[in-house]
Amino acid sequence: MQPAPHIADLIIIGSGMGGATLAAALAPTGRRILILERGERLRDSAQARDPAAIFQRGHYKPNETWRDISGEPLHPGNYACVGGNTKFYGAVLLRYRAEDFAPLRHIEGTTPGWPIAYTDLEPWYSKAETLYRVRGDVAGDPTEPPHSAPYPFPPVPDEPDIQRLRAAFAAQGLHVSALPLGVDIDAWLKRAPTGWDAFPCTTGAKSDAESCALAEALSHPNVTLQTSTRAIRLLADARRVTGVEVDRFGTRETLSAPVIVLAAGAILSSALLLASANEDHPQGLANASDQVGRNFMNHNLTGMVAYNPFRRNRTVYEKTIQINDFYLTGGPNGEPLGNIQMLGRITGPILAGEAGLPLWLSHHIADHSIHIMAMSEDLPNPDSRVLWRNGEVVLDWKKTNTRAHDLLVQRLKQAMRKAGWPITLARGFPKSKPSHQCGTNRMGADPRASVVDANLKAHDLDNLYICDASVLPTSAAVNPSLTIAALALRAGDHIAKAQP
Repeated sequence: MQPAPHIADLIIIGSGMGGATLAAALAPTGRRILILERGERLRDSAQARDPAAIFQRGHYKPNETWRDISGEPLHPGNYACVGGNTKFYGAVLLRYRAEDFAPLRHIEGTTPGWPIAYTDLEPWYSKAETLYRVRGDVAGDPTEPPHSAPYPFPPVPDEPDIQRLRAAFAAQGLHVSALPLGVDIDAWLKRAPTGWDAFPCTTGAKSDAESCALAEALSHPNVTLQTSTRAIRLLADARRVTGVEVDRFGTRETLSAPVIVLAAGAILSSALLLASANEDHPQGLANASDQVGRNFMNHNLTGMVAYNPFRRNRTVYEKTIQINDFYLTGGPNGEPLGNIQMLGRITGPILAGEAGLPLWLSHHIADHSIHIMAMSEDLPNPDSRVLWRNGEVVLDWKKTNTRAHDLLVQRLKQAMRKAGWPITLARGFPKSKPSHQCGTNRMGADPRASVVDANLKAHDLDNLYICDASVLPTSAAVNPSLTIAALALRAGDHIAKAQP
């Protein structure tokens, strides 16, 4: 069969953090870039800043069903829209710590390390912070790695109640630092007095993939965005991807370009590779190593409501501070425990929707509590994986490192009680939350044990790159968005030099 004619020099599947950032990196080269997105742009509406619509009525909840390993339906919180999950993310743009790139001993195992060091990625971190207009301050965090450039903007200011919490933590000897954030707080609050975590950005105030990288890419005439286009499978012949079969408004067609980039996210990218199996690649594309879909990680996450009936929380957005004293130590033999950071402000309607409590009780608890989160590393496990069965995504997530996470939650409870919030209610994030999914197409130097190389090119295919959270060899214990962006910028530099 004759291959489809090339309609672009490069096709990127997905407009989230990885795909949009790569497009921004390559746009100045003049190459014809086509970005395929299965969703549409989010329109501004009253629901965009209505917590009851979002958390109680599920206005933005995607109509999609996966399966868990037992066959039970799983309704994921992943979003299909221009900008992907970043439209709803908490806009925390943290760097991995330098130690995360080397093997690191945990209570329940040792991480494998990366094929690159922190120093290899550091310049791209700085470029990503500029692209995503990060507000931050390197001071106060003993684990913060070296920066070659300052943050482009000062940190989002603490509200008065968070200033008092910061002082209470510091009085316990904890090191409190500013969360690096991608949000223009004045512009955000001008639209409505809400937090931004889990709220969609429809006005450009949040530094998401659409507002920053995609806007930059589309300012170049050689970049095109095509929405409502779902990739069904990749077509390949020996060592080359020859086309992308897509469905657009019920019509199937095949699109082709010399270079194909998969950036659909940790679950859907690996599922697409598995769904694209053929005679040359019977286990799925890029899967001679049998690593596609394996090593799924999603962080161990616990949200905490710390309650005091005699104190009020008067914050609007709350999410500005973090603690990393237990990031590299704290376990019984000095093992890492993880990161502590504020949640976005939980209000009565949010608590009612998430916990199923009566609205009057939710209002009381939300207004008399502080909202904070513990995050620990989920270690790579080849048996924790994404599968493709009978035309459906199957997720078999096997959590790891839970002992360390339990210890971190205990440390946080103690700190909150000492800070004057004596009653702590904690709950782990469910499987349906998109959280920080990563790892299913890991990068590595050994083609027998990884899917892509250090430049994100598939070992088995000469013109396929993967540029999303699936390539992360480890989850670390911080939000992955900035690392995805930095890797995309680095990959863009490589593609610009290596591909004709």
